[in-house]
Amino acid sequence: MLEKKYNPKEVEKGKYEAWKEQGYFESGKKSGLPFTIVIPPPNVTGKLHLGHAWDTTLQDIIIRYKRMKGYDALWLPGMDHAGIATQAKVDKKLKEEGIDPRSMSRDEWLKRAWAWKDEYAENIHNQWAKLGLSLDYSKERFTLDEGLNKAVRTVFVKLYEEGLIYRGERMINWDPEAKTALSNEEVIYKDVEGAFYHIKYPIVGSEDYLDVATTRPETMFGDTAVAVNPSDKRYQKYIGKKAILPIVGREIPIIGDEHADPDKGTGIVKTTPNGTNPVIIRVIKDMIMAVNSIFNIKRKENVVC
Repeated sequence: MLEKKYNPKEVEKGKYEAWKEQGYFESGKKSGLPFTIVIPPPNVTGKLHLGHAWDTTLQDIIIRYKRMKGYDALWLPGMDHAGIATQAKVDKKLKEEGIDPRSMSRDEWLKRAWAWKDEYAENIHNQWAKLGLSLDYSKERFTLDEGLNKAVRTVFVKLYEEGLIYRGERMINWDPEAKTALSNEEVIYKDVEGAFYHIKYPIVGSEDYLDVATTRPETMFGDTAVAVNPSDKRYQKYIGKKAILPIVGREIPIIGDEHADPDKGTGIVKTTPNGTNPVIIRVIKDMIMAVNSIFNIKRKENVVC
């Protein structure tokens, strides 16, 4: 006897597993033209959300349509290790257990990281199953699989040898806790009301000084120059001379650069390689010093006077 109401749990129960066992989603039969979709690999840092459901539903419609049209259709599943995000999650869990992640050996920590990956990969598999996605699990990949890992290293080495990528000193978003670089997307920005601090930079061979107004006085120990706008009549006569870096006592050049805004502060810019303004890096590109000249790896003061 038919039920009065449709019960999806009873109707769909076991169907997905049966489809997988029968190999209905598998490709490689070479019976038609190839058609492939690579699923955008979700990060193994949590569970899938509605955005994943919407995105994969569209892909599932396309791959099933192509499969019915006779194509040898492959929908390749995979997951992303999301290195920094996963490390943060694993470290947080370890700390909640009273374990200092930095006290562990690399192998010990990696065992916990792989256990995390297995746990959340299983969650994602279950969610894919709930959606009924026609993925070819026989070819599933993980971004830290040996083959993929080797491919990434090979390409990076090749690009480096061809001069297409290089290493250099640049401003980055630094995580002092994980001790690693972060992308712009992983940084939460917030505005903080600051203040202008005025510092006198004596001019060599003169009784005059430059009044530098800055919101970052702590970076002065890494200053490599003082910049003024060439059109600023107040300071034109000082361009080419040298100023004395306060406290440190080091002589630094006074340079002219159009990006020094005469209407901002006192119109004088202290140029520090570790500053937050990309223009500063351009101004002192020929004088750039070690990235850790001002802060140590934990981004605490690392000043030697």
